[in-house]
Amino acid sequence: MPKKSFAGFSNEEDELYLRIHAFEPFSQSNGPGIRAVIWTQGCPLGCPGCFNPETHPSEGGNLIAVSQLVERILYLRPYIEGITLSGGEPLVQLPAVIKLLERIRTESTLSVVCFTGYTWKEVQRMPRSTELLALLDVLLTGRYTPKKLSNLPFAAHKRVHFLTSRYTKADFANIPAAEVWIEQDGGITVTGTAGVQLG
Repeated sequence: MPKKSFAGFSNEEDELYLRIHAFEPFSQSNGPGIRAVIWTQGCPLGCPGCFNPETHPSEGGNLIAVSQLVERILYLRPYIEGITLSGGEPLVQLPAVIKLLERIRTESTLSVVCFTGYTWKEVQRMPRSTELLALLDVLLTGRYTPKKLSNLPFAAHKRVHFLTSRYTKADFANIPAAEVWIEQDGGITVTGTAGVQLG
């Protein structure tokens, strides 16, 4: 049984676990191209108006071993351009996130986009921030504020940091604001930047 540590679950074999809210293998509204999206579970920021409040409690969601998540993502390699981390707040589980991204970088050429509610300065002050930033292509930072504007339609409430040369603003210009999935059980899931006021 894994020992609980919200910063990353581990057991005697040093396997790290990530608590996730959801996993979508094929999204077109969470970054450039078709992407696998991981919504982590748990967020201490409590931004007013957040449209993912069910991701806030640190309990809930599902624990998944990082190695299992990597296997699932690598299986999708022929069909996706990269992965996107969202939440919740991915950086609350930084050790497991770094382990996941190290494996993705070592074992694939998939790109990595990450959303965080923390500001750029807050991220830079985090332990292991240098390791994290070296594993990302794009980091979108800042609290959720629906009325804040940006020169990018995608994630208008965020500040976009291009950390490698893989993407430019042009790659983010035509990303759909939202997509709707009808689940097998009849449930409806909406994802993307729906609800963000762009002007």
